[in-house]
Amino acid sequence: MRVRVATTALGITAALLALPACSTDTTGAKHQTPASAQTGKPADAVHKPAALESRLLDQSDLGNGYLPKPDRPARHDDITVIGCPALSELGGNAATGGTLTFPHKAKATFTYGDSSSEISEELYSDTANKLSAGIGRIFDAMTGCPAYQVVAGGTPIDITAQKLPAPQRLGDQQWSQLLTFSTALRSTVVKQTAIRDGNLLLIVSGAPALVDRHLGKALAKATATG
Repeated sequence: MRVRVATTALGITAALLALPACSTDTTGAKHQTPASAQTGKPADAVHKPAALESRLLDQSDLGNGYLPKPDRPARHDDITVIGCPALSELGGNAATGGTLTFPHKAKATFTYGDSSSEISEELYSDTANKLSAGIGRIFDAMTGCPAYQVVAGGTPIDITAQKLPAPQRLGDQQWSQLLTFSTALRSTVVKQTAIRDGNLLLIVSGAPALVDRHLGKALAKATATG
């Protein structure tokens, strides 16, 4: 399967960002369908981008040693997915995280310490139905592929996935997975945990220790009222 994608998308394109840096977006799955997912909130309850930006963690929330990382310019590459039929069946957009392009979203990435570690937070807002269906399809497909390969811009990247227990006491739905991106030059381990709470979807990814340290704080700020 060969598709044209922007490297800022979630999913397979995380492997591209893993090459020059040590943390990127990844995916994993623990798929539930609670009653709240069956009745999405009305469209006027969806948070607009400006409101989402204010709900992201900032340097004062994270503490000393964290620096904001500028967004990378969008880059398009040919991407071939090898060894994951489930992703191929979903089509190019799904395989590269394209179905996570919900209309309302915000993102922030920080480096920590010597900049070899990163943490990224993303917030999406839509009805509960749409959030659950969109992210669930991709995460379920990737969970079914414990090992596969991506060829991005001519560079082969081996990916292995390990499903992790999700923090079930947080939010309405949870997903978590550990991925390893390996090239001829380096190997990068990334954890991603996603939580849907009502009409908000939070995704925290990056160095495993940083994700564990800041996940609860990120959800608390994202879902705070007032």
